[in-house]
Amino acid sequence: MKSLQIKYDYTNLLAENIGKHGISMNEINNYLELAKTYHQNLLEDRESGKVGFYELPFNKILVEQVDKYVKKNKDKFENFVVLGIGGSALGNIALINSLKHSFYNLLPRRIRRGPRIFILDNIDPEYVCNFLDTIDIKKTLFNVISKSGSTAETAAQFLVIIDILKRKLKNKFIRNLVITTDKNNGDLRRVVNDYKINSFMIPSNIGGRFSVLSSVGLLTSGFAGIKIKNLLKGAEHMLSVCNTDNLIENPAYLNATFHYLLDTKKKKNISVMLSYANSLYYWADWYRQLWAESLGKNKNKNGEQINAGQTPVKALGVTDQHSQVQLYTEGPNDKVFSFLTVEKFRKDRSLPKFKGKYSSFDYLSGHKLSELFNAEMKATEYAISSKGRPCCKIIFPKINEYTIGQFIMLYEIQTAFAGELYNIDAFNQPGVEAGKIATYALLGREGYIEKTKDIFEKEKERKMI
Repeated sequence: MKSLQIKYDYTNLLAENIGKHGISMNEINNYLELAKTYHQNLLEDRESGKVGFYELPFNKILVEQVDKYVKKNKDKFENFVVLGIGGSALGNIALINSLKHSFYNLLPRRIRRGPRIFILDNIDPEYVCNFLDTIDIKKTLFNVISKSGSTAETAAQFLVIIDILKRKLKNKFIRNLVITTDKNNGDLRRVVNDYKINSFMIPSNIGGRFSVLSSVGLLTSGFAGIKIKNLLKGAEHMLSVCNTDNLIENPAYLNATFHYLLDTKKKKNISVMLSYANSLYYWADWYRQLWAESLGKNKNKNGEQINAGQTPVKALGVTDQHSQVQLYTEGPNDKVFSFLTVEKFRKDRSLPKFKGKYSSFDYLSGHKLSELFNAEMKATEYAISSKGRPCCKIIFPKINEYTIGQFIMLYEIQTAFAGELYNIDAFNQPGVEAGKIATYALLGREGYIEKTKDIFEKEKERKMI
C-alpha cells in the first residue's frame, strides 16, 4: 500500500520560500542532535509502559473482541449512541464523518447495513432532551465512555439514560448498555461489576485525547462498518515511518519542530488546520484537543513558568475562504497553516455546459467539482504563502481507513515530540482537572465542599452591568 502513504509538504514553511516569517533549514539542522535525545526519551517512555498509544495498532485481541461483539449486536438495534465528551467523543465523530457517507444516518438501513450512529458529546439540556425526542430508546444501544468513570458530563448523561431504560425495560435494561472504561478503577467499572454489564477496557497508560485507536474509537467504528483492521494497519505503517531519530526523515518530528520554532522564534502562536475536504473537517476538531490539551501548560518539567502552547483553530475549505481568508492573508501574521488535501475523492461530478453565453458559467464547463475544489485550495495556499504566512500540507492520496490510521498516528507522535521540544509533560492536563474539581465543589460532591466557599466568595465580588 505504498502508493497510499500520506505525504507531508513543508515547502511553504521555509524561509527561502516565504521570507523572514519562515524557518531556515539551518535552524532545523540545529535540532538534529536534540532530536536523537528526544527520540530516546520517547522510546523509554514507550518501553517502560508510561505512554501506551504506540502499542494500539498491535492489539489483535481487542479487534477480535470488537468484531465478536458487533456481529452479535449490530442487527438488534436501530441506533448506537456514544455518551462521552472530549477524547471519548471527538475521535469517534471524526472517524464516522471521514469514513462513512456524509449523510450516513439518513441512508436506508439496507444501504447502511448497521445502526445509525450518534455521539452525544454535550450536556446542554435542550440538546439532550431534543435528541431523546428523536430515538426509540428501547431500540438503542448506549456506549458509555469514560476512562476515569467520574467525568461529570458523562456521568450525567448516564444517569439520564439509565433512568429511562429502567422505567421502560425494567430489569432487562442492561442489554441496551455497554460501558468503556478503566479495567479496574472508577465508579463505571463498579457499575459494570454490580450489574454485569458488557464492557470494554481503556488502557491505564492512554489518555483520552490519545485513545481513538483503542476501544474508545474501535467499537463505534465496528458498529458503523469501518474496517478497523485497515485503520490499525495504517497507524502501524506510520509508526514504522516515524521510528527514526533522523529529524529530516521523520515527518512527525519535523512538523513538530517547525511548529515549535514558528511559535517560539516567529511568534506564530496560532495553528490553523484548514481542511479541504468536508470529511476531514472533524479531524481538525480532534487535533484541537490533542494540540491544546497536550501543549497548553503553565510550567515546564523544571517547574519554570512558561505558559506554552499554540492555539489550534479549525477551518474548512472552501467555506471559510468566504469568512476567514481575508484575515489569514491581511490580518496579523501570527498563524501557521496546515492544509489537509485529497488527491482523489471517492465521488465526483462533472460540470455541464450551460447554453454557452454566460461567462460566469462557461469557464467551469468540462471541469469536475474536484478540479474546482483543488484549484481553490492551491489558490488559497498561494494567497497565504505569497504574503509571507507559513503553511504546510498533509496530502491524502485518497481517504480510507488506511490513510486515516496514518494521520492519527502521525499527529499523536508529533504531539509527543512537541512536548519534548517545549520540555513539558504532553500527557497530563492539570488545567482541565482544576475545572473538574470546581464543578464537583459547586454541585456538592463529597470531599470537595470546602472549595465552594472560595468560588462563592469570588462570585460575590463580581460586578455586573
